[in-house]
Amino acid sequence: MEDVLKIGTRTFRSRLMVGTGKYPSNEIMKAALEASGAEVVTVAVRRVNLDRSRESLLDHIDLKKYTLLPNTAGCYTAEDAIRTARLAREALDTEFVKLEVLGDEKTLFPDNEALLESAKVLVKEGFTVLPYTNDDPIMARKLEDIGCAAVMPLAAPIGSGLGIRNPHNLRIILEIIKVPVIVDAGVGTASDAAIAMELGCHGLLMNTGIAGAKDPVSMARAMRLATEAGRLAYLSGRIPKKLYATASSPTTGLIE
Repeated sequence: MEDVLKIGTRTFRSRLMVGTGKYPSNEIMKAALEASGAEVVTVAVRRVNLDRSRESLLDHIDLKKYTLLPNTAGCYTAEDAIRTARLAREALDTEFVKLEVLGDEKTLFPDNEALLESAKVLVKEGFTVLPYTNDDPIMARKLEDIGCAAVMPLAAPIGSGLGIRNPHNLRIILEIIKVPVIVDAGVGTASDAAIAMELGCHGLLMNTGIAGAKDPVSMARAMRLATEAGRLAYLSGRIPKKLYATASSPTTGLIE
């Protein structure tokens, strides 16, 4: 069977989602999106002009090719996040939303209490909610229980590039919930992407790791290949780790 990522009622072949902020230019952004192979592109509702009568970031995204995932970046209360999600649905005609409710301006860690509160409201209103959360398995389960279509635990603080800081919690999350687990925030280079996918994560969302690279287009391609390689390695089933050596060639039946 074809290996696809299903979120809500939608199905995607690519497991890499890409953001649209921080690029040196719109032209480089367009080229990076193409190189990434992504099908889902996220835009910050509070930082983009939704009035299509004037020039907007959206003019540089092929809406026939990419599925928009509006996000509520910059929201610090449940009320702001809910309002921003509703605005995105009306302006962009989509029920998809990456839900962010931040609790601190320095760390940009999520406010999980407000996140859960706003997620409950949006799920009831028919949104397909993908919540950005910390790597807490209990919160992940609560978000699944109220009807979120996926959970998006951070690998490290947003934009830090520190990579997968706590693979053990990610493993627990993958073990206890059934909806897709999409690592969001902190991925800095291709090896980070491969590690996340080898753990069994269902997808990745990244922005700074690509947009902030010296060559965003080449890095986008690297992230694409790493995501695909990590997923294939996970499905293939790695050999178990052992303390001592195991001969690559059999030791029986040798010619004396």
